[in-house]
Amino acid sequence: MFFPKVEEKHYHCHKCKQELEFEVKMQRTDTCPHCGADLHVCMNCEFWDPGERNQCREHISEYVPDRERTNYCTFFTFLSGDPEAAADKEGIKAKLDSLFDLPKK
Repeated sequence: MFFPKVEEKHYHCHKCKQELEFEVKMQRTDTCPHCGADLHVCMNCEFWDPGERNQCREHISEYVPDRERTNYCTFFTFLSGDPEAAADKEGIKAKLDSLFDLPKK
């Protein structure tokens, strides 16, 4: 019998970067046990993108004024992964740019 491999998800607080463990489904009003920051916020969502319109990749109709406070967004999906890997995007981009850097004449 074939069982597909299920990726283990790791959730981290956007503010303190500490790993979070949920015994039950996260509620809208939950806070980080380490720093007290709200968890149901744009900055913890997989759709949050500062470069997009309304800073979200979902086509939302309502603007969320404070990205670090709890909101009522129905598209919220908790971002899974290592926060350090996401923070190193600038380093990765610099390495990629250096590959295509032509010598100056």
